[in-house]
Amino acid sequence: MVLPAMREAGAGTLLFTTGARSVNPQPPTANIDAAAAALRNWAINLHKELDGTGVQAAHIAIDATIGTPTFSGQPRGTADRIAPVYWDLHTTHRDQTERVFRG
Repeated sequence: MVLPAMREAGAGTLLFTTGARSVNPQPPTANIDAAAAALRNWAINLHKELDGTGVQAAHIAIDATIGTPTFSGQPRGTADRIAPVYWDLHTTHRDQTERVFRG
């Protein structure tokens, strides 16, 4: 019910998040990668559909462990480093459909 209100107001942002394997799938996690890729595709197409309405949809893929890395050498992300990606898409780069955060 959020989208109709945003369209009526002519402003708003819908941000969708997946892991980076929605962009770069890998065999060991193919089942969840397919679902994440479907959400990514939906967000990108929603962005196109909303063009010119003042409402934006965007996808953020996080290619990092949030908090303590699970494996040695794995990229790490923290809330204070990830949050600006969302804020930037919402406030500055409203024409962009996607960002990948790489830790």
